[in-house]
Amino acid sequence: MFTGIVEELGHVVAVSALPEQAARLVVAGPHVTADAIPGASIAVNGTCLTVVELVDGTFSADVMAETLRRTTLGALQPGDPVNLERPMAAAGRFGGHIVQGHVDGVGTIRARRPSQHWEVVEIDLPEGLARYLVAQGSITVDGVSLTVVQVVDGPQPWFAVSLIPTTLAETTLGTRAVGDRVNLEVDVLAKYVERMLAVRA
Repeated sequence: MFTGIVEELGHVVAVSALPEQAARLVVAGPHVTADAIPGASIAVNGTCLTVVELVDGTFSADVMAETLRRTTLGALQPGDPVNLERPMAAAGRFGGHIVQGHVDGVGTIRARRPSQHWEVVEIDLPEGLARYLVAQGSITVDGVSLTVVQVVDGPQPWFAVSLIPTTLAETTLGTRAVGDRVNLEVDVLAKYVERMLAVRA
């Protein structure tokens, strides 16, 4: 389990094809690999991956075709920056919210509105996710735990978040442009509530 507090802005070192349309990523992240072992989990842009190999501050992870299809990881190229987070230790503090590293869909940045102290970013929602969002609720964007400030329904639903200077400087969200695609994970508690109410009905 993660909390959506990015520990390190790493970068992709290499991408190689594997059988059955899978891929192996090599990612540089000296901070998150300092205490990692093969078999450990590291979230890459909000996607939980398993460490296969560790070499000199880099780690390799195999990504199956389904994950490549359902996330933005399939578009990664050498040199691309990525948000990295290790799972939360049992004795750790929640800095963000409960994040599983299971991407629910891919959104598209529709607008950015900079101001002196923060920047508002609007993101189009894929079909079926709008019902899980609520203003002042939580969402994970490329692995970053954020507070939803606005939700707009309609033929193309979208939501807005406000990014503080630290988030802009220390995560990939500072350089994402209009039209870029981002991984989204909604609050898992909302999905559990929906399931329980559906069964009860």
